[in-house]
Amino acid sequence: MHDYLQIGIKLAIGILCLILQMNILGKANLAPTSTLDQLQNYVLGGIIGGVIYNQQITILQFLLILIVWTFLVVLFKYLKENVGFMKKFIDGQPITLIKNGEVIVDACARKGISASDLMFKLRSVNIYDTRQVKRAIQEQNGQLTIIQYGEEIVKFPVITNGVIDFDILESFGKDREWLDSELKSQGTDLSNIYLGQFINGSLNLSVYNKIKN
Repeated sequence: MHDYLQIGIKLAIGILCLILQMNILGKANLAPTSTLDQLQNYVLGGIIGGVIYNQQITILQFLLILIVWTFLVVLFKYLKENVGFMKKFIDGQPITLIKNGEVIVDACARKGISASDLMFKLRSVNIYDTRQVKRAIQEQNGQLTIIQYGEEIVKFPVITNGVIDFDILESFGKDREWLDSELKSQGTDLSNIYLGQFINGSLNLSVYNKIKN
C-alpha cells in the first residue's frame, strides 16, 4: 500500500510540475515549434515516466530533479530569447533550400533532405516545379516555408525577439542597411523589437517598449 501511495504522490508532483512549466513558459510545449520545446517534452516525460515506478528514488529526490530540470528549461528559454547566438545554438537557424527557382543542393545535403523528400514537401502544397519557388526555407522545427513568385504581399517575420532573419530580408530584395534605416526612421533599435513583419512593402514593428525622444 505504501508503494502505491508513493507512486501516486510522485505522479501528482509530476503533473503539478507540468502545469507550472506551462504557466511559466506558455502553452508552446503542448504544440512544439522549436527544438527546445520538443526536448522539454521528451525529457520531462522520461523523468516522470521513468522515476515514478522506481522505488529507489525518493519523493524528495524526484522533486529536486524536477526543480533542476525546470530551472534549466527556463534558463535556456531566457537565453534563447535574449541572446542572439544562443538562439542559433539551441534551435539552429532556418536554412534556404531553394533560391530563385534553383535547388541549393549543398544545403539539402547538410540537412539530410533527399530529392524525393523535397519534392514530396513541394507537392503537398501543390507545387510541382521548383522554378515556381522564389524561396523555400526549412524552419527550425523542420517545416518548409515556401515563398512563390508574386507572394511578396504575404506577411513574413523579418525580426523575431531582436534577431534578424536575413534569408527573409533578402527574399524581399532588402539588406541590413535598409533595415537599419527603417528602424531609425521609426525611432527604435533592434534589441527593442519583439516582432518585425514585411507587409505590403513596408516594415511593421511590434516593440517591447516605446522609446521616448
